[in-house]
Amino acid sequence: MNFKKKVFKNGVRFITIPMKESPTATVMVLVEAGSKYETKKNSGVSHFLEHFLFKGTSKRPNPVDISREMDALGAQYNAFTGQEYTGYYAKAHKDKIEKILDVITDMYLNPLLPEKEFEKERGVIIQEINMYEDEPMRHVQDLFMELLYGNQPAGWNIAGTKETLAGMTQKDIAIYRKKHYVAEATTVVISGSFDEKKMENLVSKLFSKIPGDPKPKKLSVVEIQKKPKTLVSHKETDQTHIVLGVRAINTYDEKVPVLRVLGTVMGGGMSSRLFVRLRDELGLCYYVSASSDLYTDHGVFQVSAGVDTSKVSTAIEAIMEELRRFVAEPVPEAELRKAKDFLIGNLYLSLETSDELAQFYGMQEVLRKTLKNREQVAKKIENVTVEDIRDMAIKIFVDSGLNLAIVGPFNGEKQFLPLLHF
Repeated sequence: MNFKKKVFKNGVRFITIPMKESPTATVMVLVEAGSKYETKKNSGVSHFLEHFLFKGTSKRPNPVDISREMDALGAQYNAFTGQEYTGYYAKAHKDKIEKILDVITDMYLNPLLPEKEFEKERGVIIQEINMYEDEPMRHVQDLFMELLYGNQPAGWNIAGTKETLAGMTQKDIAIYRKKHYVAEATTVVISGSFDEKKMENLVSKLFSKIPGDPKPKKLSVVEIQKKPKTLVSHKETDQTHIVLGVRAINTYDEKVPVLRVLGTVMGGGMSSRLFVRLRDELGLCYYVSASSDLYTDHGVFQVSAGVDTSKVSTAIEAIMEELRRFVAEPVPEAELRKAKDFLIGNLYLSLETSDELAQFYGMQEVLRKTLKNREQVAKKIENVTVEDIRDMAIKIFVDSGLNLAIVGPFNGEKQFLPLLHF
């Protein structure tokens, strides 16, 4: 799949991914502004701003104007906030490309941030926080990041807290937007079926007046850990949710494909080691997976599972045994081949539509990575060796980087600490 990248004179980056046979087109605008650009006082402001951009523009002054227009176009549209970026996108029939571009661009460049909507949206976000806290499968992920990174941006909830939201003002959001939504931090991606030259001219014109102030920097993550740690959140649940993981590499590391293959052997698919061991053989869980979550200056490798509350210790012991195997013995070539085929097959399946391709390239660019197409990514996966996997396991599977977060009907961490050792 071919793509083109252009940097306009003002610093806005523009990526196009043409798909001549596609019936759809996607517009995505990404900005290098997320929770890691925040302070403790304004924690959650990136996410609040993401919500607030849907509340009206100078051209579409009422919140319902945006949703009504998008719905009338038959579009799918949404936004998302991460630690290092925020994104806005819309996908529609290819004939509607200019219209969805106009709406998404208008939201990004000309939001009203109306004071009259502020309190209502604060209430909506508090309910969103409540919703996630009521979902142990999701909440345990937030606890895991808090356990690893503590009182620094990487350890804070992306949505903020009820306390930081209570102290936030409409002015705080406006100041944050003015500071971060600048040309140098902005990437525009268009994928699908469209006139490339026409879209380039339109995007160049639409973003010609975006502020050219310098892009703010974020604080570097501080990693301090000398021994295994646990964090238990007591909740009366029928199933206990756990995340067991280690500190790993960042997203720029040349060994990222190795970590992905390791994770696939461990927990990718229904024939992976964890699925066979914990679900098929021991009957301890319904879901279990292994994955890596990598950022610009830190990363984690983790195993997530929802297990029988009466057998949590058994599940943790089984996971630890499977992790140790990567250090103690090489992965058989047949298992390595299966993992590579699984990863590459899923890579191609995940990039069949215009929105998926927009995100694939857009996320690489917003993280300032060298853009690779799917064939280049697949080649990197193919080059992973048995020795690479064992070297990675030896590097990251160490006691000093081991962490366990639990949501379930337990009090205290002491009963689980003895299980955490390689």
